[in-house]
Amino acid sequence: MASPFNQLPRHAALLIGVIIAFAMNRKMKLDDKINIFTTTSGESGVMMMALIFLLAGAFAGVAKGMGGVDSVVNLGLTFVPKQFLVPGLFVISAFISTAMGTSTGTLVAVAPIALGISEKVGLNPAITLAAVLGGAMFGDNLSVISDITIAATRGVGCEMKDKFRMNFLIAIPAAIATIIAFTILGGAGQIEGELSYNLIKVVPYLAVLIAAVAGVNVFTVLIGGILFAGLVGFVTGSMTFVTFFQSVAKGMDGMMNVTIMAILIRGLIGLIKEYGGIEWLVQKLTGNIKTRKGAEYSIAVLVSVLVFCLVNNTIAIIIASPIAKQVGEKFKIAPKRTASLLDIFSCVILCLAPHAGGMLLITSMASVSPIEIISFSFYQVFLGICTIITIQFGLMKTKEEKEADLLEKRTA
Repeated sequence: MASPFNQLPRHAALLIGVIIAFAMNRKMKLDDKINIFTTTSGESGVMMMALIFLLAGAFAGVAKGMGGVDSVVNLGLTFVPKQFLVPGLFVISAFISTAMGTSTGTLVAVAPIALGISEKVGLNPAITLAAVLGGAMFGDNLSVISDITIAATRGVGCEMKDKFRMNFLIAIPAAIATIIAFTILGGAGQIEGELSYNLIKVVPYLAVLIAAVAGVNVFTVLIGGILFAGLVGFVTGSMTFVTFFQSVAKGMDGMMNVTIMAILIRGLIGLIKEYGGIEWLVQKLTGNIKTRKGAEYSIAVLVSVLVFCLVNNTIAIIIASPIAKQVGEKFKIAPKRTASLLDIFSCVILCLAPHAGGMLLITSMASVSPIEIISFSFYQVFLGICTIITIQFGLMKTKEEKEADLLEKRTA
Protein backbone atom coordinates (compact mmCIF):
# COMPACT_ATOMS: atom_id res chain seq x y z
CA MET A 1 0.00 0.00 0.00
CA ALA A 2 1.38 3.42 -0.98
CA SER A 3 2.24 5.92 1.70
CA PRO A 4 -0.64 8.38 2.32
CA PHE A 5 1.88 11.21 2.14
CA ASN A 6 2.64 10.30 -1.48
CA GLN A 7 -0.94 10.14 -2.72
CA LEU A 8 -0.97 13.81 -3.78
CA PRO A 9 2.28 14.77 -5.56
CA ARG A 10 3.82 17.94 -4.14
CA HIS A 11 4.03 19.48 -7.60
CA ALA A 12 0.26 19.19 -7.94
CA ALA A 13 -0.29 20.63 -4.47
CA LEU A 14 1.93 23.60 -5.30
CA LEU A 15 0.15 24.12 -8.61
CA ILE A 16 -3.16 24.28 -6.74
CA GLY A 17 -1.64 26.88 -4.43
CA VAL A 18 -0.43 28.93 -7.41
CA ILE A 19 -3.90 28.82 -9.03
CA ILE A 20 -5.51 29.96 -5.78
CA ALA A 21 -2.96 32.79 -5.50
CA PHE A 22 -3.80 33.90 -9.05
CA ALA A 23 -7.51 33.91 -8.15
CA MET A 24 -6.94 36.18 -5.14
CA ASN A 25 -6.71 39.97 -5.16
CA ARG A 26 -9.15 40.61 -8.01
CA LYS A 27 -8.14 44.27 -8.15
CA MET A 28 -4.88 43.22 -9.80
CA LYS A 29 -4.81 42.11 -13.42
CA LEU A 30 -3.99 38.47 -14.15
CA ASP A 31 -1.18 39.52 -16.50
CA ASP A 32 0.43 41.50 -13.66
CA LYS A 33 0.15 38.50 -11.33
CA ILE A 34 1.75 36.21 -13.90
CA ASN A 35 4.53 38.76 -14.44
CA ILE A 36 5.24 38.92 -10.69
CA PHE A 37 5.21 35.12 -10.43
CA THR A 38 7.57 34.53 -13.35
CA THR A 39 9.90 37.39 -12.39
CA THR A 40 10.36 36.21 -8.81
CA SER A 41 10.54 32.50 -9.69
CA GLY A 42 13.26 33.29 -12.22
CA GLU A 43 15.40 35.47 -9.94
CA SER A 44 19.16 34.97 -10.05
CA GLY A 45 19.21 33.47 -6.54
CA VAL A 46 16.53 30.93 -7.40
CA MET A 47 18.26 29.87 -10.62
CA MET A 48 21.55 29.62 -8.77
CA MET A 49 19.89 27.40 -6.16
CA ALA A 50 18.38 25.24 -8.90
CA LEU A 51 21.75 24.84 -10.63
CA ILE A 52 23.44 23.88 -7.36
CA PHE A 53 20.70 21.31 -6.70
CA LEU A 54 21.28 19.74 -10.12
CA LEU A 55 25.07 19.71 -9.79
CA ALA A 56 24.83 18.21 -6.30
CA GLY A 57 22.57 15.50 -7.69
CA ALA A 58 25.00 14.84 -10.55
CA PHE A 59 27.92 14.44 -8.13
CA ALA A 60 25.93 12.09 -5.89
CA GLY A 61 24.87 10.06 -8.93
CA VAL A 62 28.41 9.67 -10.30
CA ALA A 63 29.93 8.94 -6.88
CA LYS A 64 27.33 6.25 -6.27
CA GLY A 65 27.64 4.86 -9.79
CA MET A 66 31.39 4.25 -9.42
CA GLY A 67 30.86 2.41 -6.12
CA GLY A 68 31.75 5.16 -3.68
CA VAL A 69 28.83 4.55 -1.31
CA ASP A 70 29.61 0.85 -0.81
CA SER A 71 33.29 1.61 -0.21
CA VAL A 72 32.53 4.28 2.38
CA VAL A 73 30.09 2.02 4.26
CA ASN A 74 32.36 -1.03 4.23
CA LEU A 75 35.47 0.99 5.10
CA GLY A 76 33.75 2.34 8.19
CA LEU A 77 32.37 -1.02 9.31
CA THR A 78 35.76 -2.71 8.83
CA PHE A 79 37.38 -0.62 11.54
CA VAL A 80 34.53 -0.46 14.06
CA PRO A 81 35.37 -2.36 17.32
CA LYS A 82 32.60 -4.75 18.38
CA GLN A 83 31.88 -2.87 21.60
CA PHE A 84 31.26 0.30 19.59
CA LEU A 85 28.94 -1.03 16.90
CA VAL A 86 26.02 1.30 17.65
CA PRO A 87 28.07 4.51 18.04
CA GLY A 88 30.07 3.27 15.04
CA LEU A 89 26.90 3.12 12.95
CA PHE A 90 26.16 6.70 14.01
CA VAL A 91 29.63 7.90 12.97
CA ILE A 92 29.55 6.00 9.67
CA SER A 93 26.11 7.36 8.83
CA ALA A 94 27.26 10.87 9.75
CA PHE A 95 30.26 10.63 7.43
CA ILE A 96 28.28 9.15 4.55
CA SER A 97 25.50 11.71 4.76
CA THR A 98 28.02 14.55 5.00
CA ALA A 99 29.74 13.24 1.89
CA MET A 100 26.58 12.38 -0.05
CA GLY A 101 24.48 15.34 1.06
CA THR A 102 21.36 13.25 1.58
CA SER A 103 19.81 11.69 4.65
CA THR A 104 17.50 9.50 2.56
CA GLY A 105 20.39 8.06 0.55
CA THR A 106 22.25 7.33 3.78
CA LEU A 107 19.23 5.57 5.28
CA VAL A 108 18.80 3.45 2.17
CA ALA A 109 22.50 2.49 2.20
CA VAL A 110 23.11 1.93 5.92
CA ALA A 111 19.76 1.04 7.54
CA PRO A 112 19.64 -2.49 6.01
CA ILE A 113 23.20 -3.08 7.24
CA ALA A 114 22.24 -1.84 10.72
CA LEU A 115 19.29 -4.23 10.79
CA GLY A 116 21.46 -7.11 9.61
CA ILE A 117 23.97 -6.38 12.37
CA SER A 118 21.26 -6.16 15.02
CA GLU A 119 19.83 -9.52 13.92
CA LYS A 120 23.22 -11.26 13.82
CA VAL A 121 24.50 -10.08 17.19
CA GLY A 122 21.24 -9.60 19.08
CA LEU A 123 21.22 -5.81 19.31
CA ASN A 124 18.02 -3.82 19.72
CA PRO A 125 16.96 -2.90 16.15
CA ALA A 126 15.33 0.33 17.37
CA ILE A 127 18.59 1.67 18.78
CA THR A 128 20.62 0.72 15.70
CA LEU A 129 18.08 2.40 13.40
CA ALA A 130 18.03 5.46 15.68
CA ALA A 131 21.82 5.64 15.40
CA VAL A 132 21.62 5.55 11.60
CA LEU A 133 18.84 8.17 11.54
CA GLY A 134 20.79 10.48 13.85
CA GLY A 135 23.96 10.12 11.80
CA ALA A 136 22.04 10.71 8.57
CA MET A 137 20.69 13.97 9.92
CA PHE A 138 24.11 15.03 11.24
CA GLY A 139 25.45 15.02 7.71
CA ASP A 140 22.30 16.39 6.10
CA ASN A 141 22.55 19.34 8.47
CA LEU A 142 26.24 19.98 7.73
CA SER A 143 26.88 18.78 4.17
CA VAL A 144 27.75 21.48 1.68
CA ILE A 145 25.87 19.61 -1.07
CA SER A 146 22.72 18.93 0.97
CA ASP A 147 19.56 20.42 -0.53
CA ILE A 148 18.54 21.90 2.83
CA THR A 149 21.94 23.56 3.28
CA ILE A 150 21.74 24.98 -0.23
CA ALA A 151 18.17 26.18 0.35
CA ALA A 152 19.03 27.81 3.70
CA THR A 153 22.20 29.59 2.58
CA ARG A 154 20.79 30.81 -0.74
CA GLY A 155 17.48 31.72 0.90
CA VAL A 156 18.96 34.11 3.46
CA GLY A 157 22.07 35.12 1.52
CA CYS A 158 25.11 33.75 3.30
CA GLU A 159 28.25 31.86 2.37
CA MET A 160 28.18 28.07 2.55
CA LYS A 161 31.43 27.87 4.54
CA ASP A 162 30.22 30.39 7.12
CA LYS A 163 27.01 28.48 7.78
CA PHE A 164 28.98 25.20 7.94
CA ARG A 165 31.29 26.56 10.63
CA MET A 166 28.36 27.92 12.61
CA ASN A 167 26.54 24.58 12.52
CA PHE A 168 29.71 22.58 13.17
CA LEU A 169 30.34 24.29 16.51
CA ILE A 170 26.81 23.35 17.63
CA ALA A 171 26.67 19.87 16.11
CA ILE A 172 29.98 18.53 17.48
CA PRO A 173 29.04 18.74 21.20
CA ALA A 174 25.70 17.09 20.35
CA ALA A 175 27.49 14.35 18.39
CA ILE A 176 29.96 13.68 21.21
CA ALA A 177 27.13 13.39 23.74
CA THR A 178 25.33 11.05 21.34
CA ILE A 179 28.37 8.79 20.91
CA ILE A 180 28.71 8.54 24.71
CA ALA A 181 25.01 7.69 25.08
CA PHE A 182 25.11 5.02 22.36
CA THR A 183 28.33 3.58 23.83
CA ILE A 184 26.67 3.17 27.23
CA LEU A 185 23.30 1.90 25.99
CA GLY A 186 24.09 0.32 22.61
CA GLY A 187 25.51 -3.04 23.61
CA ALA A 188 28.25 -5.03 21.82
CA GLY A 189 28.36 -7.36 18.83
CA GLN A 190 30.52 -8.75 16.06
CA ILE A 191 30.34 -8.02 12.32
CA GLU A 192 30.85 -11.10 10.15
CA GLY A 193 31.41 -11.55 6.44
CA GLU A 194 33.62 -9.83 3.89
CA LEU A 195 33.50 -6.04 3.72
CA SER A 196 35.32 -5.06 0.54
CA TYR A 197 36.23 -1.44 -0.12
CA ASN A 198 38.50 0.64 -2.34
CA LEU A 199 40.15 3.66 -0.72
CA ILE A 200 40.41 5.58 -3.97
CA LYS A 201 36.61 5.52 -4.27
CA VAL A 202 36.34 7.36 -0.96
CA VAL A 203 38.68 10.17 -2.04
CA PRO A 204 36.15 12.18 -4.17
CA TYR A 205 33.89 12.57 -1.13
CA LEU A 206 36.79 13.78 0.99
CA ALA A 207 37.98 16.14 -1.76
CA VAL A 208 34.55 17.77 -2.09
CA LEU A 209 34.20 18.16 1.68
CA ILE A 210 37.69 19.64 2.15
CA ALA A 211 37.38 22.01 -0.82
CA ALA A 212 33.99 23.28 0.32
CA VAL A 213 35.12 23.88 3.91
CA ALA A 214 38.22 25.66 2.56
CA GLY A 215 35.92 28.18 0.91
CA VAL A 216 36.25 27.14 -2.74
CA ASN A 217 33.34 28.34 -4.89
CA VAL A 218 30.50 25.82 -4.64
CA PHE A 219 30.18 25.49 -8.42
CA THR A 220 33.90 24.74 -8.72
CA VAL A 221 33.61 22.21 -5.90
CA LEU A 222 30.69 20.35 -7.45
CA ILE A 223 31.92 20.37 -11.05
CA GLY A 224 35.36 19.29 -9.86
CA GLY A 225 33.78 16.57 -7.73
CA ILE A 226 31.78 15.23 -10.68
CA LEU A 227 34.86 15.04 -12.90
CA PHE A 228 37.03 13.57 -10.10
CA ALA A 229 34.46 10.88 -9.26
CA GLY A 230 34.14 10.06 -12.96
CA LEU A 231 37.93 9.79 -13.30
CA VAL A 232 38.07 7.42 -10.34
CA GLY A 233 35.35 5.34 -12.00
CA PHE A 234 37.33 5.18 -15.25
CA VAL A 235 40.61 4.29 -13.49
CA THR A 236 39.03 1.54 -11.38
CA GLY A 237 37.07 0.15 -14.32
CA SER A 238 33.73 0.61 -12.54
CA MET A 239 32.50 3.23 -15.00
CA THR A 240 32.57 3.93 -18.73
CA PHE A 241 31.86 7.17 -20.57
CA VAL A 242 28.33 5.96 -21.21
CA THR A 243 27.64 4.98 -17.59
CA PHE A 244 29.28 8.21 -16.43
CA PHE A 245 26.78 10.35 -18.33
CA GLN A 246 23.95 8.02 -17.33
CA SER A 247 24.92 8.50 -13.68
CA VAL A 248 25.06 12.29 -14.16
CA ALA A 249 21.57 12.22 -15.68
CA LYS A 250 20.19 9.91 -13.00
CA GLY A 251 21.58 12.07 -10.22
CA MET A 252 20.16 15.22 -11.78
CA ASP A 253 16.79 13.50 -12.24
CA GLY A 254 16.75 12.78 -8.51
CA MET A 255 17.05 16.51 -7.78
CA MET A 256 14.61 17.62 -10.47
CA ASN A 257 11.59 17.48 -8.15
CA VAL A 258 13.09 19.74 -5.51
CA THR A 259 14.36 22.09 -8.24
CA ILE A 260 10.89 22.49 -9.75
CA MET A 261 9.37 22.94 -6.30
CA ALA A 262 11.92 25.62 -5.41
CA ILE A 263 10.99 27.58 -8.56
CA LEU A 264 7.24 27.24 -7.97
CA ILE A 265 7.48 28.11 -4.28
CA ARG A 266 9.60 31.20 -4.95
CA GLY A 267 7.08 32.45 -7.51
CA LEU A 268 4.25 31.77 -5.08
CA ILE A 269 6.08 33.64 -2.32
CA GLY A 270 6.53 36.55 -4.73
CA LEU A 271 2.75 36.79 -5.11
CA ILE A 272 2.23 36.43 -1.36
CA LYS A 273 4.72 39.24 -0.74
CA GLU A 274 2.98 41.45 -3.32
CA TYR A 275 -0.33 40.85 -1.52
CA GLY A 276 1.27 41.85 1.80
CA GLY A 277 1.33 38.34 3.22
CA ILE A 278 5.06 38.26 4.08
CA GLU A 279 4.87 41.54 6.00
CA TRP A 280 1.79 40.24 7.82
CA LEU A 281 3.59 37.05 8.84
CA VAL A 282 6.67 38.96 10.00
CA GLN A 283 4.47 41.29 12.02
CA LYS A 284 2.61 38.37 13.60
CA LEU A 285 5.87 36.61 14.39
CA THR A 286 7.67 39.62 15.79
CA GLY A 287 4.82 41.90 16.94
CA ASN A 288 5.41 41.11 20.62
CA ILE A 289 9.10 40.34 20.30
CA LYS A 290 11.51 42.91 21.69
CA THR A 291 14.82 41.03 21.71
CA ARG A 292 17.15 39.06 19.47
CA LYS A 293 16.49 35.99 21.63
CA GLY A 294 12.77 36.15 20.90
CA ALA A 295 13.48 36.62 17.19
CA GLU A 296 15.68 33.52 17.10
CA TYR A 297 13.01 31.49 18.87
CA SER A 298 10.41 32.76 16.38
CA ILE A 299 12.56 31.57 13.45
CA ALA A 300 12.94 28.18 15.15
CA VAL A 301 9.19 27.87 15.73
CA LEU A 302 8.35 28.95 12.18
CA VAL A 303 10.49 26.34 10.45
CA SER A 304 9.58 23.66 13.01
CA VAL A 305 5.84 24.05 12.40
CA LEU A 306 6.33 24.03 8.64
CA VAL A 307 8.50 20.91 8.75
CA PHE A 308 6.09 19.03 10.98
CA CYS A 309 3.16 19.87 8.71
CA LEU A 310 4.93 19.38 5.37
CA VAL A 311 7.30 16.54 6.46
CA ASN A 312 9.83 17.94 4.00
CA ASN A 313 12.58 20.14 5.41
CA THR A 314 13.74 21.48 2.03
CA ILE A 315 10.32 22.85 1.14
CA ALA A 316 9.87 24.17 4.68
CA ILE A 317 13.16 26.07 4.47
CA ILE A 318 12.39 27.47 1.01
CA ILE A 319 9.08 28.80 2.37
CA ALA A 320 10.50 30.03 5.67
CA SER A 321 13.75 31.62 4.47
CA PRO A 322 12.31 34.91 3.07
CA ILE A 323 10.38 35.44 6.32
CA ALA A 324 13.34 34.43 8.48
CA LYS A 325 15.61 36.74 6.49
CA GLN A 326 13.39 39.72 7.23
CA VAL A 327 13.15 38.80 10.90
CA GLY A 328 16.93 38.43 11.04
CA GLU A 329 17.51 41.80 9.40
CA LYS A 330 15.04 43.46 11.75
CA PHE A 331 16.85 42.15 14.85
CA LYS A 332 20.39 42.32 13.38
CA ILE A 333 20.92 38.55 13.27
CA ALA A 334 23.77 37.51 10.97
CA PRO A 335 22.57 35.63 7.84
CA LYS A 336 24.74 32.61 8.68
CA ARG A 337 23.05 32.38 12.09
CA THR A 338 19.60 32.59 10.48
CA ALA A 339 20.54 29.86 7.99
CA SER A 340 21.93 27.74 10.82
CA LEU A 341 18.70 28.00 12.84
CA LEU A 342 16.57 27.09 9.81
CA ASP A 343 18.79 24.12 9.00
CA ILE A 344 19.13 22.76 12.53
CA PHE A 345 15.50 22.94 13.61
CA SER A 346 14.28 21.55 10.29
CA CYS A 347 16.46 18.47 10.89
CA VAL A 348 15.56 18.10 14.56
CA ILE A 349 11.80 18.22 14.00
CA LEU A 350 11.87 16.05 10.87
CA CYS A 351 13.69 13.29 12.75
CA LEU A 352 11.26 13.43 15.67
CA ALA A 353 8.14 13.40 13.48
CA PRO A 354 6.66 9.87 13.42
CA HIS A 355 5.02 10.55 10.05
CA ALA A 356 8.17 11.81 8.28
CA GLY A 357 9.47 10.03 5.19
CA GLY A 358 12.77 8.91 6.73
CA MET A 359 11.00 7.49 9.77
CA LEU A 360 8.48 5.66 7.60
CA LEU A 361 11.31 4.29 5.47
CA ILE A 362 13.29 2.72 8.29
CA THR A 363 10.28 1.49 10.24
CA SER A 364 9.05 -0.27 7.09
CA MET A 365 12.26 -2.32 7.11
CA ALA A 366 11.60 -3.87 10.52
CA SER A 367 8.84 -4.42 13.07
CA VAL A 368 9.78 -1.30 14.99
CA SER A 369 7.46 1.58 15.82
CA PRO A 370 8.44 5.24 15.31
CA ILE A 371 8.01 5.80 19.06
CA GLU A 372 10.68 3.18 19.82
CA ILE A 373 13.13 4.87 17.46
CA ILE A 374 12.30 8.35 18.78
CA SER A 375 13.03 7.12 22.33
CA PHE A 376 16.64 6.46 21.21
CA SER A 377 16.99 9.56 19.02
CA PHE A 378 19.72 11.06 21.18
CA TYR A 379 21.42 13.16 18.52
CA GLN A 380 18.29 15.04 17.51
CA VAL A 381 17.48 15.84 21.14
CA PHE A 382 21.05 16.87 22.00
CA LEU A 383 21.29 19.01 18.86
CA GLY A 384 18.07 20.79 19.77
CA ILE A 385 19.25 21.33 23.36
CA CYS A 386 22.64 22.68 22.26
CA THR A 387 20.97 25.11 19.85
CA ILE A 388 18.44 26.29 22.44
CA ILE A 389 21.34 26.95 24.85
CA THR A 390 23.00 29.18 22.25
CA ILE A 391 19.72 31.10 21.85
CA GLN A 392 18.94 31.37 25.55
CA PHE A 393 22.40 32.60 26.55
CA GLY A 394 23.10 34.71 23.47
CA LEU A 395 25.99 32.58 22.21
CA MET A 396 27.42 32.28 18.68
CA LYS A 397 27.25 36.03 18.02
CA THR A 398 29.52 37.46 15.36
CA LYS A 399 31.83 40.42 15.96
CA GLU A 400 29.43 42.68 14.05
CA GLU A 401 26.46 41.50 16.12
CA LYS A 402 28.31 42.16 19.38
CA GLU A 403 29.22 45.65 18.21
CA ALA A 404 25.58 46.31 17.25
CA ASP A 405 24.41 45.11 20.69
CA LEU A 406 26.95 47.39 22.40
CA LEU A 407 25.86 50.37 20.31
CA GLU A 408 22.21 49.65 21.07
CA LYS A 409 22.90 49.54 24.82
CA ARG A 410 24.76 52.85 24.66
CA THR A 411 21.93 54.56 22.80
CA ALA A 412 19.15 53.03 24.94
